[in-house]
Amino acid sequence: MESLIVIFHIIIAIAIIGLVLIQQGKGADAGASFGGGASQTVFGSAGSGNFLTRSTSFLATVFFVTSFSLAYFAKEKAMSLDEAGLPSISVQKTVEPTPEGMEEYAPTESDAPAVE
Repeated sequence: MESLIVIFHIIIAIAIIGLVLIQQGKGADAGASFGGGASQTVFGSAGSGNFLTRSTSFLATVFFVTSFSLAYFAKEKAMSLDEAGLPSISVQKTVEPTPEGMEEYAPTESDAPAVE
């Protein structure tokens, strides 16, 4: 199930990139006032702005839903690792012996990780 959502998530991401690249910028409307030929477009004289904007917003919503579902799967996987009985790492204080004449330079305690 998780792998299907990942594949669907990647396809939606590529589709969003494609739709954003197809859309015209704000400055493209200036050319229409000088005879841009709006009647020659595929989407009619209204242009493709409304259709592409709605498609992009729909795909963005689906992208967020798949993102949340992947986060849920990651959380479930992390919770199952906590219950797997793996050892935890704790800090154990040990005292190391110091050589003669080095008492003022040597640390008195060191922190060494130990596995319980």
